[in-house]
Amino acid sequence: MDFQLISYIAGGLVAGVILGILFRKRLVEGHRDNIESQSKKIIETAISQANQIKKDSLLKNKEDAHKEKQIVGEEIRQERNKLKDELQQLVHKKGQLTQEWSTLDKRQKDLDKHSQHLAQEGEALGEKHKKVDHLVGKQRFKLEKISGISQDDAKKMLMDSLESEARMDAAKRLARIENEMKMQADRKGKSILALAISRYAGDYVAERTVSMVPLPNDEMKGRIIGREGRNIRAIEAATGIDIIIDDTPEAVILSGFNPVRREVARLALLQLINDGRIHPARIEEVVEKVTKELEVVMREAGEQATFDVGCHGVHVELIHTLGRLKYRTSYGQNVLQHSLEVAFLCGIMAAELGIDVKMAKRAGLLHDIGKAVDHEVEGSHAVIGRDLAKKYGESEEVAYAIGAHHEDEPPQSVLDVLVQAADALSGARPGARKEMLQSYVQRLEDLEAIACSFDGVEKSYAIQAGRDLRIIVDSQKVKDGEASLLSQDIAKSIEEKLTYPGQIRVTVIRETRAVQYAK
Repeated sequence: MDFQLISYIAGGLVAGVILGILFRKRLVEGHRDNIESQSKKIIETAISQANQIKKDSLLKNKEDAHKEKQIVGEEIRQERNKLKDELQQLVHKKGQLTQEWSTLDKRQKDLDKHSQHLAQEGEALGEKHKKVDHLVGKQRFKLEKISGISQDDAKKMLMDSLESEARMDAAKRLARIENEMKMQADRKGKSILALAISRYAGDYVAERTVSMVPLPNDEMKGRIIGREGRNIRAIEAATGIDIIIDDTPEAVILSGFNPVRREVARLALLQLINDGRIHPARIEEVVEKVTKELEVVMREAGEQATFDVGCHGVHVELIHTLGRLKYRTSYGQNVLQHSLEVAFLCGIMAAELGIDVKMAKRAGLLHDIGKAVDHEVEGSHAVIGRDLAKKYGESEEVAYAIGAHHEDEPPQSVLDVLVQAADALSGARPGARKEMLQSYVQRLEDLEAIACSFDGVEKSYAIQAGRDLRIIVDSQKVKDGEASLLSQDIAKSIEEKLTYPGQIRVTVIRETRAVQYAK
């Protein structure tokens, strides 16, 4: 019973399992069929969409191709129209060129005809010129025969007349330009010079080199000469200065070109006279001592001069040479004092003109430094001073200004002219310089003689110590325009023939007087 039940139960279970399997199989097959149907639908939908996209793409490509074709066609049409217009223009230009060529050809033919006509007329004119020249020659011969003047003489007279007129014209223009420039330069120059003179207050009492030594009595002359002249020979040998003992009471004269040596001799002789011991050994000792003392004095004088002017960095040799100018005079004017005046005047005028004041003072202070050694070196003191300045390291501008202050070299800058003006201003002031009467009178006579040597000059007067030359000319021989040229010629002749300090003004005076008497 139980076994059957178990069999029935087992059979039921098996049947249930089988039924479950069959049912599951049936479900799986149904699900698979559903999936296959969905897949078929998806594939069909994709194929349908792909076909639609393909159709749309083909349609769009056809539209784009159609549009591109239209654009290209329009461009081709425009290019054709453009080429057609250019072709028409070329055809038009060709027609114009053809017309112009025909016109030019016609003109060329006309020119050829005109040239032939001109050639014929030229031949005819040549024949006429020959006839005219022949007639002119005959008339010229007749005129020369009647007037007694040859053709060359007539040309010379004409050229002289034209030259005279040209000189008059040039003289008038020159006078007008000079007057205009003088008016401007005088105003500025007078202002600067007046300011410089008013601002500079220098010591005008300069120490003068003494060449005469006073003696306490005439017996001292014998002691100076010594036994058989040994003392005077020792002094002359030690100092290089000649001692002249003549009839001058209680004085001896020192003669020598070197002012420093002359000063050494003077001081040494004074010490010997005061000491009373005069013999060769003592003379050499005193001269050596005085020489050393004088070297110190000169160096200090040079240092003081550079300090007063404000020039720094001057070479020690230049300072020593500058100090030697303390015992050098020019026309009675102490050269060191003159150099200081020139330096201060240069500085004042340089400040007014707006140029380097220190350089101007330096050039003014050193401008006459060549005078300290001009008796030892050949050449003018300006050139010697220039070479000294270059040798001891002065700038090119300062050296050139030193060499150009007496126009040994042509002025090239404002500084050169400034030093010239200050030098002339210091030497030309009243009382600055002295001249011997004989040489002074001779210079005045030479000035007047040079002026009177020119044609048309009636009288000449040298005034203001020979710095102004007034010339009176014949109004019939010298015209107004020629007066300016005459003054230039006379000034040039004075520069060539005379040597003088400063400058000389040449004034030509021409006047016409008409005098009548009422009775």
